[in-house]
Amino acid sequence: MSDCKNQLTFAIIMKSSSITRVVILGTIAIIGIIGVQAYWVITTWNVNEEEFNQKVHLALYNTAGALAELNGSTLPPRNVIRQRTTNYYVVNIADEIDPQNLEYFLQREFEALALTIDFEYAVFDCHTDEMVYGNYCSYPPDKEVKFERGQLPKDSEFTYYFGVKFPTRSGFLFNKMQISVLFSMILLITVLFFAYSMFVILQQKRLSSMQKDFIDNMTHEFKTPISTIRISADVFLNNPLVQQEPRLMQYAGIIREQNQRLNDQVENVLQLARMERGNFQLRREVLHLHELLVEITAGIRLQIEKKGGSLCLQLTDNEVYIEADRLHLSNILHNLLDNAIKYCRAAPEVTITTQCTPDGQVQLRLSDRGIGIPKSSQKQVFEKFYRVPTGNVHNVKGFGLGLFYVHTICQRHHWKIALESIENQGTTISIVIPIVKVGHPAVT
Repeated sequence: MSDCKNQLTFAIIMKSSSITRVVILGTIAIIGIIGVQAYWVITTWNVNEEEFNQKVHLALYNTAGALAELNGSTLPPRNVIRQRTTNYYVVNIADEIDPQNLEYFLQREFEALALTIDFEYAVFDCHTDEMVYGNYCSYPPDKEVKFERGQLPKDSEFTYYFGVKFPTRSGFLFNKMQISVLFSMILLITVLFFAYSMFVILQQKRLSSMQKDFIDNMTHEFKTPISTIRISADVFLNNPLVQQEPRLMQYAGIIREQNQRLNDQVENVLQLARMERGNFQLRREVLHLHELLVEITAGIRLQIEKKGGSLCLQLTDNEVYIEADRLHLSNILHNLLDNAIKYCRAAPEVTITTQCTPDGQVQLRLSDRGIGIPKSSQKQVFEKFYRVPTGNVHNVKGFGLGLFYVHTICQRHHWKIALESIENQGTTISIVIPIVKVGHPAVT
């Protein structure tokens, strides 16, 4: 018992560590992507900012040159343009400035360099020692603009100069980065989706662990009362006084039968729990398929005939040997036969056939003439806990684990399993198994 608990603990630790690794690696990947995106955005901003500054310097220098040429003067040899802030520039031309000419030249030079951006300007008046506000020029010119008149500070070193300010500089640069901003928003959504996905995964993992722990504890706790009920039922059936009373014998038989059914369901749940933990191993051995079929059907044949039905074996003439886990192969055959008995219209009619294929495999087919499975449900019958809706016509109880168990065991053996069914006519389940060897004669 302690070994089982240690294996379960080890399996839980391994699964938890795997999820932890996924979370850590995913977080590192997301951080890396965010870092690359941030570097790209910052680099793009710096490039656009540098390009903007260069164009502004060139446009202002050309404007200063045009004004100097118009006045018949020359520009100072140095310090013509000074950038006071990120969006405010002072231009020294060492001569008087006509505001109308200044506005014309500014608009012309900005348009020539594709600087379609709003700006405002002011001219320094050396007589009043104040900056005389000029105008606010917008692009396009007919655009309605609501703005507050900006403050264009003076410069203490120049005598004849003008100042130009770009109030919408940040928005202008952002507009040139629309693709970068779009990708950044997509990345943000991706990160949020990743975070939400990891939250859901961790939450589902916690709920799944709680569910598995509950099922494990519940099934193990069921084993003791089931064993006690079985022993009590056997003692009850063997009592001479009870044997003299048909009603008591009938009730005792029902108790033992239902107890065995409950025990089988608990065993199925335990087997599936072992498979999901990953500590499930097959004990393969070479088996005589026909002998196993005769052995399994011997007891079930009586049960079928007691209900007025029939069980027919149509086996190939050759002895067929396969490699399989005897216990689990017996369980899946019992499950299939049990379904054929439960889901019948009146008396169960079951046929089991084997046929060798040219590629060295044997096809095992189990057919019944029961109620069949609707076409809409045939793709789901092998899913865990799925039960075909039958209403109250065939009130058969179960957990929906039988065919899931059959399908899982076939997958572990690497066998091919297929289902064919016609509603109200019957169902055929075929399993293709590789043959180890073939001999003569066959068991009859």
